[in-house]
Amino acid sequence: MLSIPFYRPSIGEPEIEEVVDCLKTGWLTTGPKTKQFETEFSRYVQHHHAVAVNSCTAALHLALEAIGLKAGQRVVVPTMTFAATAEVVRYFNADPLFVDCRPGDLNIDVADAAQRIKTALDRGEQIAAIIPVHYGGQIGDVAGVKALAKEYNLRIIEDAAHCCPAYYRDNPASPWKTVGTEAEISCFSFYANKAITTGEGGMACTASQEHADRMRIMSLHGISRDAWKRYTAEGSWCYEIVAPGYKYNLTDIAAAIGLHQLRKADQLHERRGQWAELYSALLGDMEEVVLPKTLANRIHSWHLFCVRLKLDGRDIDRAEVISRMKKAGISTSVHWMPLHMHPYYRQKFGFRPSDLPCAASVYPELISLPLYPDMTAEEVEYVCRTLREIIARSRMAISGASLQVLP
Repeated sequence: MLSIPFYRPSIGEPEIEEVVDCLKTGWLTTGPKTKQFETEFSRYVQHHHAVAVNSCTAALHLALEAIGLKAGQRVVVPTMTFAATAEVVRYFNADPLFVDCRPGDLNIDVADAAQRIKTALDRGEQIAAIIPVHYGGQIGDVAGVKALAKEYNLRIIEDAAHCCPAYYRDNPASPWKTVGTEAEISCFSFYANKAITTGEGGMACTASQEHADRMRIMSLHGISRDAWKRYTAEGSWCYEIVAPGYKYNLTDIAAAIGLHQLRKADQLHERRGQWAELYSALLGDMEEVVLPKTLANRIHSWHLFCVRLKLDGRDIDRAEVISRMKKAGISTSVHWMPLHMHPYYRQKFGFRPSDLPCAASVYPELISLPLYPDMTAEEVEYVCRTLREIIARSRMAISGASLQVLP
């Protein structure tokens, strides 16, 4: 029996040697490697400025602070996302305005968002921003979000945690654009299971020098610009606190890993895409499995390979499939329970699952299969064979039960 984790980062000798070099220099916290990582990342994603921080959550928080989000305002957030996208709104004592997802790609449903925005405005509420999330690495309805933001004067902060790299274009004749092109600030994650990793880490990218300066200052206690240099020959012992900031800086140890992850990002992306194609080929004939698809005019990052299980009429549910996969040595995950169904948001805002019906109906079907660059064809085949066998046995059990009641 094979043992297949949900994810395994692709760490090689270059990352290890860079970390060792960092340790030998004695400069462990934010320093020259972090600055180099920012420069190379901004060039890679084609953004003017990149601010390295210790998580995508921190990047989202700093982005909302930079645009001046205030208590009592609302921010449009998809319910089909991770905790961070909404919790950073609550940090300001502001409220998320949850919107539903599209069934095809589980990205934000712009039509639903428009309806809920109108209702909120009729109640006299102030809506400051929208945070689209690109589910699994598939860029959503960029044009729709942009039009919505223009109509209602919303600031766009993109949660691009799954997108390194991911690209889109307006039509087949248009040039490819990198994720975040239409956003005021776009936020990336380098968590251990992301497309590239620093262990823990994130990046906030923007075309605005003003936003970049503000986020950089606020990421390290509100200390005046280039605070990290005060321990170098270029710096000074004297510093000034210009705002009550946070402790969000990225370390040079983490950046040392990120530098080499970034340099092989295209190679890692190609391998994830290879395994996604193999999954689709091996599972494509199963009526019980709805596969993720790459939309037209999109280049998917394939951070996740999430399928939907159609198990009506079977003697098995999603939880049992996950349990049996685990017994076979295969780790899976679920992305995600919709935020409006979690206890905090239910109790705080009185949500019912049916308030966002598409997300609520899709959630019980979702299962994320292992997907990482260093998988092998044998491992992908084993995952698919195991899933097929589990569902086939459930078919047989139903068939057997039906035969028993026949005369």
